Amino acid sequence: MTALVIGETLVDLVWRAGEAFIAPIPGGSPANVAVGLHRLDRPVRLTSCWGDDPPGALVREYLHATGVPIDRAASASNRTTLALAYVDEGTGAATYDFLAGWDPILPAVAPDVTLLHTGSLAIVVEPGAERVVQACRDVRSGPGGAVAVDLNVRPGVQPDRAAYRRAVERIVSTADVVKASDEDLAWLYPDRPAGDAARELLDMGPGLVVMTKGAEGACGLVPGADAAVAAPPVKVVDTIGAGDAFQAALLAALLQPGEDGTHRVRLPESRDALEHVLRQAVTAGALACEQAGAQPPTRAQLDAALGLV
Repeated sequence: MTALVIGETLVDLVWRAGEAFIAPIPGGSPANVAVGLHRLDRPVRLTSCWGDDPPGALVREYLHATGVPIDRAASASNRTTLALAYVDEGTGAATYDFLAGWDPILPAVAPDVTLLHTGSLAIVVEPGAERVVQACRDVRSGPGGAVAVDLNVRPGVQPDRAAYRRAVERIVSTADVVKASDEDLAWLYPDRPAGDAARELLDMGPGLVVMTKGAEGACGLVPGADAAVAAPPVKVVDTIGAGDAFQAALLAALLQPGEDGTHRVRLPESRDALEHVLRQAVTAGALACEQAGAQPPTRAQLDAALGLV
């Protein structure tokens, strides 16, 4: 086994302007990344928790249909997180509010995990967030293990900016790869440009920091190099799951097989190498925007969009 994703699964209650109903869609940022990695032919497992309630039944059915191996962690609250996703009629952009529960009892990380990915609510909502941080530390202290984090800032679960910033900086200190949007960084660090904040995150220890900029594409920073790529034009249905599709494709590009067949993270060291992985990620994010809900592309779809087939 190569990649382990730890984080929440939830049900998005999607409210679209002008519609008289709310559509329930199972997902959750970490779960979406796990599905995205699976569709991009990377070996991955998901550790998450959900309740024995009607939303939990929807989550369970959805996850088992994805084909991703699932480890359901015990939860004291036995509660499934709900997210209200409000989709803008003009732009397709989504904003969120949450009824969150995240208190998994996490098993020890298996020694064959070479990448642990987490982010979103899982790094902020206690008591689970502290347990996730410890899992990241365990992987980082092992031989050849790497940690990836998508900040995916959601002020609805922690409106105290200073507290949120402390949680973010705690998890960033454990990470090799950090992704954030320009909106994430603008909220966390309102007193400085988002690009400066991204560089400060790099100084906290990761080997790669990536900042997404919506329709403008993305930029990446590694020690000694930086790069930016434009996003391909796309007809947006909604943006739900686009950042997760981006992250899955980014990680799939970084996970390269070794001589023993085990995939390990190889960070780009040059501008050209950084542009290569960013281009795959922005293309995956754009493809996800053309679908309703969180629908990361398959390997065949991504390769076709990149002109590789």
